[in-house]
Amino acid sequence: MTKHFLTILDIPRDEAQQVLLRAKEMKDNNVRTDLLAGKTLLLIFEKASTRTRVSFEVGVRHLGGDPVFITSRDSQLGRSEPLKDTARVLSRFADGLIVRTFGQEKLETLVEYGDIPVVNALTDEYHPCQIMSDMLTMYERTPKLDELKLAWVGDGNNMVHSFINGSATFGYELCVACPEGYDPDQAILDKAVSLGAKVSVTRDPAEAVAGAQYVHTDVWASMGQEEEQKKREVAFAGFEVNEALMAKAVDGAKFMHCLPAHRGEEVSESVFESPASIVWDQAENRLHMQKAILEWIYK
Repeated sequence: MTKHFLTILDIPRDEAQQVLLRAKEMKDNNVRTDLLAGKTLLLIFEKASTRTRVSFEVGVRHLGGDPVFITSRDSQLGRSEPLKDTARVLSRFADGLIVRTFGQEKLETLVEYGDIPVVNALTDEYHPCQIMSDMLTMYERTPKLDELKLAWVGDGNNMVHSFINGSATFGYELCVACPEGYDPDQAILDKAVSLGAKVSVTRDPAEAVAGAQYVHTDVWASMGQEEEQKKREVAFAGFEVNEALMAKAVDGAKFMHCLPAHRGEEVSESVFESPASIVWDQAENRLHMQKAILEWIYK
């Protein structure tokens, strides 16, 4: 049966733990394989990217495969022809699709009408590869993920949705602080809670951070929301992760950000450049986790 990775919930709990361990092994041993030898994976990116594109291109090559990068100007997903037709055509050319796009429904259509694996490299709803990589970054420091409290400060966006799913899979506690009107999607939250996720939502960043070992944030206006920048700056006043807020977390708490960061908005320069910041380890771990996810799909 063809495997796909559209959300973290696509990987069963026990297998997710094995993917995590494999990513750590791949990192520690600089693993290269020929798993994807003779296979071509299409990277279809309707949204710009640095870390996601490079980590996937390098990761595919580390596994012996050939990546082909296609931009929004080249792919026209669902615009120049019905998406279901594109799915059937690409299935005859390639061995997998790694897609960074807008709506999650595009990936679901590619899965429904195609017959090759589809990997979610980011949608407006989810960012599962990033969060799986963040699991690796935290695991390296605190292997018992189910004993952790994570804090999220900011927008209830695709990152939060995948962190919510991650709570159901890995068992950590997640407290989300966001302004009114910027909550995570209730249906996504309800489903994850029904599967065992431990998630709470508050308007108070200090409440979210209290007792947390890891404090996460993201830009206030993501790609496609640039016109809302000024409005969001007003709504998110008081939601900057700064030294005063980090001081409310446990001693030794770490700061995490998926990048790129807007210093002086969602995070202060002093926190971003502090010893508590582990953002560069997060960025590196994209490569190792991407490889582990691809191995889970194709092995």
